[in-house]
Amino acid sequence: MTETGDQTATAIAPLPGAPFAGRLILIESGEWSGWHKWAGVDPFEDQTGPFHVARDAEGIVCGFRPGPGHRNGHGMIHGGCLMTFADFSLFMLGASHGGEVNGVTVTMNCEFLAPARAGQLLLARGERTGGGRSLVFARGMITADGQPVLSFSGAMKQFAPR
Repeated sequence: MTETGDQTATAIAPLPGAPFAGRLILIESGEWSGWHKWAGVDPFEDQTGPFHVARDAEGIVCGFRPGPGHRNGHGMIHGGCLMTFADFSLFMLGASHGGEVNGVTVTMNCEFLAPARAGQLLLARGERTGGGRSLVFARGMITADGQPVLSFSGAMKQFAPR
């Protein structure tokens, strides 16, 4: 149980194995046990997170529990933090067809729906809406303890893996 809600990451039942093929590290203990962390190099994302990904019966799900250091001057989770989590989630949702999306964000649209608070479980779910050889499209919704906080959509330019 958290200060602000009653959801825990362990309430999500990740399916065994990685959610898609790619650079993922299995988390074996703690609240995020059974989830994965992306193992690529993204210093800003690593500093802002940690962000997690899993696949359950509903599909790809991304998770994050912000702390006091993620707040803005009004005591709510900073919009830039939410947008960074949305950007991470775009790539994870884009990989829902089986393989990691290696590239950059071309465009991302976000609509702030409600505030999130430190300690709440943030989950992002959505779908890959299209894609071809070089562009991948996805959209999703971030919730805080089950309540909608941010809707997002975007396109990613896919590169050949290094």
